Amino acid sequence: MTRKGMHMARPRNNIESLIFEEGATVEVTETNTPVSDYFGRLTFSGDVMLKRLPPDVAMSLAGTIMQGQPLNPMVANTVAGAMKDWALENGATHFCHWFHPLTGSTAEKHDAFLSVNGDGVAIEKFSGNSLIVGEPDASSFPSGGIRDTYEARGYTAWDANSPAFLLTTTDGVTTLCIPTAFASYTGEALDMKTPLIRSVQAVAKQAARILKVFGTDEDVTQVVGTLGCEQEYFLIDQDLFRERLDLVICGRTLIGATPPKGHQLDDHYFGAIPSRVLSYMTEVETRLFELGVPVKTRHNEVAPGQYELAPTFEKTNVAVDHQMVTMHILKDVARKHGFECLIHEKPFAGINGSGKHNNWSLSTDTGVNLFEPKAETHNNLQFLVFLCAVIRAVDKNAELLRASIASAGNDHRLGANEAPPAIMSVFLGEMLTDIIDQLEAGKPRKTVKGGTLDLHADTLSDVPRHAGDRNRTSPFAFTGNKFEFRAVGSTAAVAWPTTVLNTIVAESLDFMAGKLEKEVGKKPTPAKLDAAARSLLKDVIKEHRRVCFDGDGYSAEWAKEAAKRGLPNIRNAAESLPTLKSRLATSLFSKYGVLSARELKARGEVLLEQYCTNLEIEGRTLSTIIHTQVLPAALRAQAELADVVGATQVAGVECPDTEEDLRTLVGRISEMRTGINEVEAALEAPAKNPETHAKWLRTELIPAMDRTRAACDWIESRIPNELWPMPTYAQMLLVGR
Repeated sequence: MTRKGMHMARPRNNIESLIFEEGATVEVTETNTPVSDYFGRLTFSGDVMLKRLPPDVAMSLAGTIMQGQPLNPMVANTVAGAMKDWALENGATHFCHWFHPLTGSTAEKHDAFLSVNGDGVAIEKFSGNSLIVGEPDASSFPSGGIRDTYEARGYTAWDANSPAFLLTTTDGVTTLCIPTAFASYTGEALDMKTPLIRSVQAVAKQAARILKVFGTDEDVTQVVGTLGCEQEYFLIDQDLFRERLDLVICGRTLIGATPPKGHQLDDHYFGAIPSRVLSYMTEVETRLFELGVPVKTRHNEVAPGQYELAPTFEKTNVAVDHQMVTMHILKDVARKHGFECLIHEKPFAGINGSGKHNNWSLSTDTGVNLFEPKAETHNNLQFLVFLCAVIRAVDKNAELLRASIASAGNDHRLGANEAPPAIMSVFLGEMLTDIIDQLEAGKPRKTVKGGTLDLHADTLSDVPRHAGDRNRTSPFAFTGNKFEFRAVGSTAAVAWPTTVLNTIVAESLDFMAGKLEKEVGKKPTPAKLDAAARSLLKDVIKEHRRVCFDGDGYSAEWAKEAAKRGLPNIRNAAESLPTLKSRLATSLFSKYGVLSARELKARGEVLLEQYCTNLEIEGRTLSTIIHTQVLPAALRAQAELADVVGATQVAGVECPDTEEDLRTLVGRISEMRTGINEVEAALEAPAKNPETHAKWLRTELIPAMDRTRAACDWIESRIPNELWPMPTYAQMLLVGR
């Protein structure tokens, strides 16, 4: 599929983040289809709603979607009937409430539209009550102690802000999916969506106070969060995938010798996309466009076999839903094309890992991006207040922000010279750094301009030059009119780090608004506001600019410098996740109504349990692979080599090199046996509590697995190919694109 005439513009109705020019077309196989008919055609929104709902119902629902008004239950039956008819016309036979439990994935229970009434007649039925509320089993999902096994009742509640959609499998089975929140019988959130929506409300409320102080809120009825989530992934041949037990069970390779060629030549990055991969990408994009996901970018990533997909911005809760759909589509379509899509942060040791860059911002419903610097940035005090509020939020809550992206998978990636370090810092760039220098010293007087680049070739135009560079080593970088949270892992459900980010920024905006409101009073004058804002900015910069760093985040010098500045460097999830139980975190989330103390504690418990369980599964998988595949192959190689040595000695010929090879191989096999025994012993240790167990696995299990792997990888690189029982890195990464 090639797209023609795509045009970015101000959001239509101030809520949609991507529109196209009138008459633009999308080329699909041999026919041209108007983009307005093609984009989002499998979502119950926009034109579908206008065509199928009475005007008063459409207006009521639009008020909920566009202005955050409470949902009117009186319209539910009408909406449900229209939604059912639309779904049936498009081949759906079932519907489901689609939600984000604390597993980090999505969940759905399918119910048929077909029902049997009292006289035995089959009818197609979908009521307003079925649309608004569902009742899955709450005790079968992770709850962190909120629910016991015998306490089963839970509820799903329709999120009308995120459009329902028709999800079709590659086999052609279509289901109506209704995005919902998921809560316990007690009313406590058991999902990712509910606290996300609460956090969006919290940050919007505090941002509105800043706008009111500056008098820029006249036409604004709502502040909305926006998000764009890039997604990195690997593709390998499905037949090879099925032969790797570690990939099938764990999503990453637990053993594997380094291939002769990785990404040393940088030749894969932005290279020509292989035709088989391009066919796959094209179908992924087609399906995502049909589902209203505004994908824009595709390219080869750094590592062989690694690729990236990126959308444009959307409202936060819609972007979160679309990101989960994107991961589903990437994996589903891959199998149709004979690939397996690997989304793990580190599928291959020694090879560039995968992340998920969360591009985050705040906008008004009038189309104004609150992080747009504008031309004379040093005079744009409202922007500088929002900017410094984020700087303050990251500095005050660095440990909490680090915990929001903590996982066993991300531990392999953070700080590995391919991803941002575990030290939370903010990149600002030359122009903004110069302005905060001026603010700290006194009244700012200028804004550094980017100018143009002369490429000294008559046939090449001068290139507009930005006022600041980009920094790929920063975990939290300002990139023109948004912040890019680069430290998020590729498997992450982005709702959680976004919830944390929204909440800490809400607290910081609350602080800034309170200071400004107190200083300027009820009748602020421009002079009063100017003086108050500059004084506040100066104080905030002095206290919190230690978190700002524009240099090389990969360098050892930065780790030393960060320690001098007092910035935390929490290297793994076992150390990071207990932050969620801190008094500071509990107070913060409770104050802004995002999570109660019990809800937050439950999330900490669930994340620690998932961390421990993932490591235990990896340890047991490694044990199985060593005992059933690697050790038998190594012993066969040992026997063959011993036969060679014995035959040579019988012939009366000295063979010291071959004898040394045999001794070395025997030694490596012994090291591997010792290592796997240590792995199994670490797995047998009793768990006192989740925190202690997580640290035990981190300090005992992981090093034992690493030692086992080192011996195993050496054996792989020395024994004959025909004896090695599984696909190698070279086969998986460099063959069959």
